Amino acid sequence: MKKSSFVAILLGTISGVLFALGMCMALIPEWDAFQPGIIFGCIGLVLGLITIVIWRKMEHKQPIQISGKTILTIIVGVIGALALGVGMCFCMVWGKMVIGIIIGLIGIIVLLSLIPLVKGIKD
Repeated sequence: MKKSSFVAILLGTISGVLFALGMCMALIPEWDAFQPGIIFGCIGLVLGLITIVIWRKMEHKQPIQISGKTILTIIVGVIGALALGVGMCFCMVWGKMVIGIIIGLIGIIVLLSLIPLVKGIKD
């Protein structure tokens, strides 16, 4: 395993755990830790962005260029993930299976549309 891959795995795992723990702290009312949860979540998010920068630098890759395609890709990814999550909430939290499955499938289709958007379609 390359050193850059190991560093990316380590930092990515730490940032993911901090982000997930922060979101749980903020969104589970029984924990009564909304403000610390937001702080943990933001720290995890920032550490994730730092991980991307460090990994790209270790791999001697160019910095990410912000373009219209990059912004569109991010927007499509966020919309797809939110739709999938809302569909899961409809099914598991609110007990509305049919609408939850439909919304979740729409989210999955939107996320699958990222493949041709990012990679393109070739013969």
